[in-house]
Amino acid sequence: MNNNSPTRKMEIGYGILLLLTVLQEALVYVHVYIDQSFAMVEFVLSMAILLALLLGYVLPMGVSVVLVFVYLVSYVVWLATYANTSVIVYAWLLVMPANVLIAGFIKTYLLRSKRLVERLEELKEINPVIDLDTALGNKMAFAETMLRQSNLAKRYEGKYSFCLAMFKIEFLPFVQESLGSEGYSRLLLELSQTIQKQLRFEDYKFSLDEGRFVVLLPMTDKDYLRQLTERIKHAMMDKDFPDKKGRQLKLVIRSGALVFQKEQFNQYEQIDSVIAALERNAELDLIGEYV
Repeated sequence: MNNNSPTRKMEIGYGILLLLTVLQEALVYVHVYIDQSFAMVEFVLSMAILLALLLGYVLPMGVSVVLVFVYLVSYVVWLATYANTSVIVYAWLLVMPANVLIAGFIKTYLLRSKRLVERLEELKEINPVIDLDTALGNKMAFAETMLRQSNLAKRYEGKYSFCLAMFKIEFLPFVQESLGSEGYSRLLLELSQTIQKQLRFEDYKFSLDEGRFVVLLPMTDKDYLRQLTERIKHAMMDKDFPDKKGRQLKLVIRSGALVFQKEQFNQYEQIDSVIAALERNAELDLIGEYV
């Protein structure tokens, strides 16, 4: 995970807050052990911890900083004139401001994460044909492109045609378990980039669910298709990618392909049928001609 991401910074903030809470509890126990008492002043200061967390979370960061400054000045004056000296009284000089600032820190990155999620949802609404994990077209984009290409191939029979190929991650549950959700997302992105490097500018790339990638190749003959699918498959399997334990992941990729046939034109309008045919061919590493 990127160390500058809002989620990572929230994790750091929560970790610091947890350590600070443990420190505060330890100070209370040390005070009770040394003085064998827990007076009203210490009780009020301890309850103020909860108020400090609430203020830090509710108030804007700028207001929180001003309150921390006012608190420090006031506390130093009180400490010098009225307070009884003890470990817990001195410790609260820094503990309270730390609670306010860390709570404000966490709130800031919670808001950033919320805005990021909202932006991603807006992008899904604006451009629903893009798969966010791989930046490739998704199933909806595949269906639209399939319809356009099949119409072109029917209209210009003998002059225009296309082929399809699917690349599928074998043993997908094992791969997902080995990598975890974050590692699996990175793997999908790297595989999509590997595929794109092997294709021409005019070729189409799509990412389906369950570890499946589909490419549509205009004006590609069957003989070249076999060489291309083998080259892409081996490039994907040759990726150096470590699992959660740092060991090299052994990827197995299946590939299958279809060559457009005019007599099956109506079948290409049913995208699920096309995907199913590609799946069947991928199980056997086969180039087929019928959906």
